[in-house]
Amino acid sequence: MYGMVHQAARGMVLERCDYSDWQSILSDCGLSDEHFLSAQCYNDDLTFALIGQIATYLDLEVNILLEQFGTYWLKFAESSKYSSILNMAGDDLETFLANLDRMHASIKSTMPDAEMPSFALLPCDEDTIRLKYSSKREGLEPFVKGLLRGLMARFGRTGIILTHAQEGSVLFVLEFNEPEHALAKDRHHALYA
Repeated sequence: MYGMVHQAARGMVLERCDYSDWQSILSDCGLSDEHFLSAQCYNDDLTFALIGQIATYLDLEVNILLEQFGTYWLKFAESSKYSSILNMAGDDLETFLANLDRMHASIKSTMPDAEMPSFALLPCDEDTIRLKYSSKREGLEPFVKGLLRGLMARFGRTGIILTHAQEGSVLFVLEFNEPEHALAKDRHHALYA
């Protein structure tokens, strides 16, 4: 993974702990500040070791930490040099999700060694979005779920996120429970009933 992921992990830890805690985490997993260059790619094992050590230090299950990290990642990216790419990806949740692969292609152009996941927006309606996620990396589904939760908040949407494992991919289903959408739907049915 690339160094920006490591930088985000550091930012998340430093929001919860002090710098000496962060130094202990680094020491325990054999990392140093040289592993935090933004555009540099690092072996995934280093990143997973870092995430595992953070989870241990914060007394969290790795999947819970990954989900929290996914939500934090969006906040981190919004304040990074990649914020303009995020802002151009779309003004609503569905458009943004449809543009995830395009956004990753833009990032990959500056970091050709980076392994990017793939996202495919499937047919959806006003109450549900279905997103197919594929990656060569295993175990990052909780991170994606946290990222989707952060995106829902960014675009003022509320609801639940369900996951369904498929062969070679995961289907994320975002089901919205927003009162204004339900009222609009009820008014529509009343007009045409």
